[in-house]
Amino acid sequence: MTLTNHKHESASEGFAGALLFTATLLFYLVTLTPFIDLSAADASAAATGKSNMINQLVYLGLTAALWWTVLNSPARQLVGRPRTILVALLVWFGIVSALSLHPDLALKRVFLATLTIANGSVLLLLPRSERQFAGMLTLGCLGTLGLAYLGVALLPHFSIHQASEIREPMNAGLWRGHFAHKNVAAAAMVLISFVGLYLFSTGRRLVGAAMTLLAVVFLTQTGGKSASAALPGILAFAWIFERWRAVRAPMVILGIAAFNILTIGCAVSPAMRDLVAHLGIDPTFTNRIDIWKIGATAVMDNPLTGYGFQLFWQTADMVHKGGSATSWAYAAFNGHNAYLDAAVTTGIPGLVLTLVWVVWVPLRDIARAEASANDPALTRLFVRIWLYGIVMACVESLFFQSGSLWFMLVVAIFGLHLQARAHEIRGAAHQSRSMEPAHA
Repeated sequence: MTLTNHKHESASEGFAGALLFTATLLFYLVTLTPFIDLSAADASAAATGKSNMINQLVYLGLTAALWWTVLNSPARQLVGRPRTILVALLVWFGIVSALSLHPDLALKRVFLATLTIANGSVLLLLPRSERQFAGMLTLGCLGTLGLAYLGVALLPHFSIHQASEIREPMNAGLWRGHFAHKNVAAAAMVLISFVGLYLFSTGRRLVGAAMTLLAVVFLTQTGGKSASAALPGILAFAWIFERWRAVRAPMVILGIAAFNILTIGCAVSPAMRDLVAHLGIDPTFTNRIDIWKIGATAVMDNPLTGYGFQLFWQTADMVHKGGSATSWAYAAFNGHNAYLDAAVTTGIPGLVLTLVWVVWVPLRDIARAEASANDPALTRLFVRIWLYGIVMACVESLFFQSGSLWFMLVVAIFGLHLQARAHEIRGAAHQSRSMEPAHA
């Protein structure tokens, strides 16, 4: 091969990787079904048997393209690391799903969750440099912001919650953009704010400041209380986390434990509810305790294997239960607590394995990343996304889902591992090392 042909091939591969990175990012931030009409949604339909064929075909096609690209990359050995805990986690999910009442549906969901995790590990191996990575992040996030604002301006019926909506008419007037719900939009805006701050800290001040400002303004209009409180809270948490290494593990582990004891405790203990009320906090956590009470009971009834991966909520049996004061909670889409849902659907062993991969492995990798020569600004971005994900998991069921927050949390987990284990390339994508991915 001549040098000219080699350069053309390298440029072509670099463009393909950049295009695939951007397409994957937009797939999760925009989806194939933006601007859903919530006033026409069938609120009583059970999730069992639901399937969006077009979405799944595009998803599988995107996955195939990601894997074809990475298998031809010199960094393919970095995919899915650390693999031991991941294999143990997914094998356990498969076992409990095979033992469930709907093994075919549960195993299908395990397969799709596995693909999402794999795609998150591949994504960071596509950029040829930190510069290309930042450029693609900028394109994806600005595109997402632009679409959200255009929706509010031009398609308000589909971008702002309406009083005619079936499930939550009380959200009328709150912005959601092209997202399916205000809380999903709020979470995305927090993530985009983190990206904007990363761009600002790496010298891209104009675009970083503009992105952060636009995301924060949109966030304030969503009415997402948890996300709005989490943004400054996580920034402060991450600042402390970065400077005082000795308190990291206690802050994270004890913080998650205390928050879950407080919230789930309110669902099962009147004394805990009274204590929380005296602190000036809503002891129902916006009526989530009815859902948590059902989930806690389910864990106690089946603590070892659970009910099968993503099978407990929104099955036909749950949706159609009723006749009591808490009957509405049986129709909940999920348990509004990722840790509780992990125990409900995969048992206590599944929860432990999830905690090891989602919490303990990143804690270990952060310490190693700081000892490496890799860019601390990129590590800081991944830490912020990771902290936000594990905190929001206390009030939202985001683990192993298909949404943007879970996907970005997966990317952050793998990103921290790469920052700890691999060499980051910071130069321009066209330099002599451009045949390598950003982490090599």
